[in-house]
Amino acid sequence: MKSFIVFVLFVAAAVAVPVYDASADKAASVVRFDLNNIGVNGYDFAYETSDGKVASEVAELKNAGLENEGLEVRGFFSYPGVDGKIYRVDYVANDKGFQPSAAHLPA
Repeated sequence: MKSFIVFVLFVAAAVAVPVYDASADKAASVVRFDLNNIGVNGYDFAYETSDGKVASEVAELKNAGLENEGLEVRGFFSYPGVDGKIYRVDYVANDKGFQPSAAHLPA
């Protein structure tokens, strides 16, 4: 659980840091950040930056109290590409590893 709290703190710190947008030659700012984490059974967060990046993630505790207890995380992130298209990656991370899916990723 301690490592989970540390992870969430790192995510919050990473989101709070201004993001550099080379195409606009200016620093992006966080325009929305939501976090729901009381330290038990999972968490969720979402954010959006002024340069069009968006992310959302929900984690749920699976197999509570058992030897194989762990978090299952589902989420997505999207960003505008240099070609003007919005790219979105959906993912699941669980005991089977990180599993991203997106139209622009190889199958």
